[in-house]
Amino acid sequence: MGIGHALMLALAFLAVATLPAAFALIFCYDEILDRVVCGWSEWRDRRRERRTIATLDRAIEADALTRDIDLSEFDSVDRRPLEQIAADLRRLGGQRVGGSGRSMVWDSALLRAYDDRLRLACRALGIAEHLAELEGVDQEIERVRVEGVLHAAGLALPAARCGQRQRHR
Repeated sequence: MGIGHALMLALAFLAVATLPAAFALIFCYDEILDRVVCGWSEWRDRRRERRTIATLDRAIEADALTRDIDLSEFDSVDRRPLEQIAADLRRLGGQRVGGSGRSMVWDSALLRAYDDRLRLACRALGIAEHLAELEGVDQEIERVRVEGVLHAAGLALPAARCGQRQRHR
């Protein structure tokens, strides 16, 4: 009978020790259940998104598109921010179009600086350009083409007409 009393005493202590946890479980079961259901739902949504992204990657062959991109170039210390290049292009473009009565040396230096910024912008956005290899009218045509491609890529380069002030957005 001593073993029965010891077992009963151990069960009584166990019941008293777990009584607060039982009350918490009874009074907070709806919140606990809600957390479990929300956690499971979020896990299911994340899993579904990962499967959808994997399916889309296979469908468009994303690995083949990004295989040739060197991401280390984007972390280069000497790489200028695209916003700064765009601001330089707007400033130089305004001076290029609005400048009348300046010397030929000034105009050619301004045009070289503008072409240099166009090349930097193309390099930052991964756009092919041939400004350095061309001369004369061909270079002018390439400059207009590059400006159009940069505009299509989202780089706002306002085109100013002679006699009008250039608007900056």
